[in-house]
Amino acid sequence: MNEKGASARRSAKLDTPTSLGEKATRDISGALNALLADFFALYPKTKNFHWHVFGPDFRDYHLLLDEQGDQLYATTDPIAERIRKLGGTTLRSIGHIARLQRVSDNDADYVTPLDMLAELREDNARLADRMRETHGVCEEHGDVATASLLEVWIDEAERRAWFLFEATRPGETPGR
Repeated sequence: MNEKGASARRSAKLDTPTSLGEKATRDISGALNALLADFFALYPKTKNFHWHVFGPDFRDYHLLLDEQGDQLYATTDPIAERIRKLGGTTLRSIGHIARLQRVSDNDADYVTPLDMLAELREDNARLADRMRETHGVCEEHGDVATASLLEVWIDEAERRAWFLFEATRPGETPGR
C-alpha cells in the first residue's frame, strides 16, 4: 500500500446512502455530535457521584445513580450509529468530546449528596432541552427517524431529572 493511496482513502468523502441531503446530514450530524458529547460528559459525572455519594441515603442514591449512568451510556451507541446512518462522522476522541460538550465537569473533592443530585437534575433537564432543539433541526429537514429517537431520549432525560428532583424533596405530606 502506498502512502498517497492511504492518504486519499483517509480523506475520502463518505458515500453513505441517504435521501436527506448534504445540508441535512451536516446540520443533524452536528447537533447529534454535540448531544453525544454531552451524554459522554454526563456519564462519568454521574458515575463519579455514584462512587462518591455517602450518608444515610447512600444505598438508594448509589443505586439510582448507577441506573442513570447505565442509561446514559446505553444511549451513546444509538446516537453515534444514527449519525453514521445519516452519512456523518462522529466523535473520535476524548479531546473531541471536550471541545463539544456543554455539560460542566465536577472535579470537586467534596460534594454533598443533595448537591450531587441537584446538579445532575439540572444537567438532565438541560440535556432534554438540547434534545428538543435538535428535534427542531430534524423537523426542519424532515428526518422523522432521528426525531422519533429523540422523543424517547427526551422522555428518559425527563424521567432522570424527575427522579433526582423527587429524591431531594424534603419528606413532607403533599397538600399540607
